[in-house]
Order: sequence, then C-alpha cells, then structure tokens
Amino acid sequence: MGQPTPEETSELDRLRAEFLAEQASIRPLAASSQRPDPSPASIKASGRKVASSKHQPRPRTGARLAAVQALYQSEHNNDPAEVVIEQFLRHRLPTSGAYEEGQVPEANAGLFAEIVRHAARDGAAIDAVIARHLDAGWPLAKLDPVLRALLRAAVAELGAGRDPPAKVVINEYLDVAHSFFGGDEPRFANGVLNALARSLRPGEFSGPGR
Repeated sequence: MGQPTPEETSELDRLRAEFLAEQASIRPLAASSQRPDPSPASIKASGRKVASSKHQPRPRTGARLAAVQALYQSEHNNDPAEVVIEQFLRHRLPTSGAYEEGQVPEANAGLFAEIVRHAARDGAAIDAVIARHLDAGWPLAKLDPVLRALLRAAVAELGAGRDPPAKVVINEYLDVAHSFFGGDEPRFANGVLNALARSLRPGEFSGPGR
C-alpha cells in the first residue's frame, strides 16, 4: 500500500472525480436493519445463488463468499480473525456437502484464509484505501456491514498484487454482491470496486481502450 507518485496522484484524482460523479447518482447504502446475518442460514441462501451461476465448480468464488461472511462475522461478533477462520475451515468449508447445510462446499480454503488474514492484518490501511473512494457524507462506518466486509475482502485481494487480474477479481466480488443483495448494492459495489482496482493496480488499466 505504498504512496503514489505525482503522476499516479494526478491520474487518481481524475479517476476519483469520475467515480464521485457516478456515485452521486447512486443511493447511499446505509446499514440496514434487515441486513444478512452471519449464520449458516445466510451462507445457505447466498451460496445457492453462487452455485446457480454459469461457472461450476467455482472454488475460488466460494472462497470469496466465505471470506465476506467470515469478515462480517468477525466484526459483528467481535471475534478474532483466526478464531473465525478456524471455525469456517472446520465446519463450513468441507470438501463435499451442500449449501443447504450452511456450508460452502469445495471452496478454496487457502484463498479463503489468505483473504481473511490479510484483511485483518492490514485492516487500518485497507479501510483508509476504501475511505478515499467513498463520498465524504457516507463514510465506511455508514455502509451496510456486509457491503463493508465485501469491500475489505476485495481490497485485501487486489492489494496482494497477484493473479487473477483485477477485472476478474471485480467480477467475482460482483457475483458475491448479487448473492447477498437484490437492490442498489451491487451497482454501488461495482463503482467502488472499479475505482479501487484502478488505484491499486493502475498498470492493468493503462493504455488505449482500458
């Protein structure tokens, strides 16, 4: 999470202005009294939507879905990240099973643990990165906590700078967003994720037609 060069700062300012103009047309997504809960039943509902998408099996998508749930649970219950990771690895990420049992079958356990650990270890830096791409009137603390967990997981993965490409990561987390939300949240997430990806991996968005 190093400091950008003056050239990168100028480009980031331009991208941020574009993003804020788009964000202004999106309803702010405050914490909802009907937000998803961190229970196995929540994984059951969201998991069925992921499982019904076009690419199967999808162990990396399952890992991201579980990572969002784990980060939500960690914040919601004030549980240490390692405790939640161990719980998920033991009970919710089996090699077989069904979403109907509150599990995320065939999820990539290594990717899941890496995302959650990175998000927990670098939480303050990750939140600062996200905050720079949110409207001043709607800080991170006001967002729905599941959406907050999703953005943290995405930044943890994008910030690692490894495969897959940023656009793949964005699409994966949009699938997860659609599995949790049926309103404006996926559209909001798309705008924020694109802005975040461009700031964290500018080299992947440079050049004509990008």
